[in-house]
Amino acid sequence: MKHLWLTAGALLLSAATRAQTPASPGSAASLPTPRQLYPGLFEAVQLGRVYADGKTFVDARPSGSATPAEIVAAYEKQRTQPGFDLKAFVGQYFLPPVAATDFYHSNVAAGIRAHLDTLWTVLQRPAQPQAVPYSSLLPLPRPYVVPGGRFREMYYWDSYFTMLGLQQAGRTAQVRDMVADFASLIDRYGHIPNGTRTYYLTRSQPPFFALMVQLLAHAEGPSSQAYIQFRPQLQREYAYWTADGAQPQPGTATRLAVRMPGGELLSRYWDDSDQPREESYREDVEAAKTTAQPPAEFYRNVRAAAASGWDFSSRWFAPGQGLGTIRTTRLVPVDLNCLLLTLEQTLGRAAHQAGDSTEAPRYRQLARARAAAIRRYCWDDKAGFYTDYDLDARQPTAARTLAAVFPLTYGVATPAQAVLVAGHLRREFLQPGGLLTTPVASGQQWDAPNAWAPLEYLAITGLRRYGQHALADTIAHRWMRVNLRGFAQTGKLLEKYNVTATGSAAGGGGEYPLQDGFGWTNGVLLTLLNAPQPTQRPAAARRPLAPPRKPEEQKRTKAIQ
Repeated sequence: MKHLWLTAGALLLSAATRAQTPASPGSAASLPTPRQLYPGLFEAVQLGRVYADGKTFVDARPSGSATPAEIVAAYEKQRTQPGFDLKAFVGQYFLPPVAATDFYHSNVAAGIRAHLDTLWTVLQRPAQPQAVPYSSLLPLPRPYVVPGGRFREMYYWDSYFTMLGLQQAGRTAQVRDMVADFASLIDRYGHIPNGTRTYYLTRSQPPFFALMVQLLAHAEGPSSQAYIQFRPQLQREYAYWTADGAQPQPGTATRLAVRMPGGELLSRYWDDSDQPREESYREDVEAAKTTAQPPAEFYRNVRAAAASGWDFSSRWFAPGQGLGTIRTTRLVPVDLNCLLLTLEQTLGRAAHQAGDSTEAPRYRQLARARAAAIRRYCWDDKAGFYTDYDLDARQPTAARTLAAVFPLTYGVATPAQAVLVAGHLRREFLQPGGLLTTPVASGQQWDAPNAWAPLEYLAITGLRRYGQHALADTIAHRWMRVNLRGFAQTGKLLEKYNVTATGSAAGGGGEYPLQDGFGWTNGVLLTLLNAPQPTQRPAAARRPLAPPRKPEEQKRTKAIQ
């Protein structure tokens, strides 16, 4: 690809000068990304690996009064001088970010519930109504909770599972604050970005906003006006995911909308940019050297995988191959379309509450049509499993992943299909610590041996919906057990877990070190701890699940390993 290796001159100074005006929260265009603010310097820092984690630089901001244009001019003047030290230059002009949990030290002896209750405050960030000049952080009108570690901003699908925990902790006001924050993002940008950074604005993430509104309405009770209040944002969210749906011919796609061979409308993951991700710039540039795809196509597929939340997984690769074969935009994801079906159902409910007798049945019909299309295209009858649909091969993919639980969670699967999916989960996915994300050990973080809280929760919920209570209880117990073992070992709750190991519970793989905190793990764990305990469990699960809230808890935690 062609990089922006610019020298001092009119073009560079013009680009940097345009960024001098402090950003307003009004539009994406008014919030330039770090690569746009620091042309030339940005590439040098990221490719030169000044920071081990490329996300550090894109989250940094100027440490003094110098504007981006002045910093770039200083860089251009100094970089050719003998003895120039790029790392020292960056240290002089930039203030690196601080991790969300850098100043927090857990007290294992106080117990897991005390730890969880403390973390809601540790991970909360104050409202920031106006953008900070030259910062990549997007403004938000209300306080919000971040995941933790390197993830210092609010993320889209993470936040739903964090909100589950907030609701369980009786923090309904915090749930409402975060729903309002997401609504404000839709109002400003027309969609919810991957996360609240300027460099995330070209893509979204799994669309959980409708489920957030449902959760808020449930938490507030019968008097809640959440469905009516957030109906306009639900409508704009739906428009984003289905835009251009009227244009494609059968078997083709335009941005996020896919017109299936039979004429049905489904959706895919997409990113409006075809450049390397700014937060993983060096990794993407290096990975592009391993692919036969044109660079722009490769970068788009990488970004679309980031939009899926599964970055990265063998799910998106050619069978048995690696990242160089990624083809996210050629797949119709089963999980995404189950979430959009839920959005349609939520819009129908919102229309009904608003007394809109035209829109309510229309959205219900759209949901029925999408459910039928998911069953038609994503159910592999020979395998007895739900997978993504391959637009090129015109058939379901062979990749078996935990995305298959979404049709159970959201009521798309038939009872017979649910039985078959449950059988596969029991035979191919179930491990001592819960369910594998996929049975493939690729070295990617969304593959074996790793497991992630949101998928475990959705699997448990989906299995219970179809009466598979024994398997659901077993998964819930094993997942809580690996969480508690990890807490006893490290004093932390982690982003992901190795569910095959009997020693260390920490997960591995991916582009960055294992993160702690951790928002969605906390939310799911508290939800499972608070769930009614089954009176009968499989033999593997007949042990105490919820640890006591006392200093001797550490001893009890070890007993359930």
